Amino acid sequence: MLSIELTQKIAPVEDVLMQNLADEAVLLNLQNEAYYGLDDVGTRMLTVLQASESIKIAYQQLAEEYEVDPAVLKQDLLDFIEKLLEHGLVRLSE
Repeated sequence: MLSIELTQKIAPVEDVLMQNLADEAVLLNLQNEAYYGLDDVGTRMLTVLQASESIKIAYQQLAEEYEVDPAVLKQDLLDFIEKLLEHGLVRLSE
C-alpha cells in the first residue's frame, strides 16, 4: 500500500490524456497505450482531486456532495487514488 498523505495534491501526468464523455471519462496512458474508463463517480472524484489544493480539501468537497458515511468516502477516495497511481495516471505532489 502506498503512503498517501491528505496534505498532498493530485497532479496530472504528461503522458496521460483524459476525455470527458457525458458524465464519464476515458483516460489514455500513452506510455503503455492502455485505456481506462471512469464512471460518473470516478470522474467526479478525479475532477475534484485535480482542482483541489489537497486531497483533504477534495475529500471535504466530495463529503458535501455525496450522502455517504465519511469514513467510507475517505477509504474509497484513498483506494481510488492508489489505483490511479498504480496505473501511472496521476502523481502526488506536495
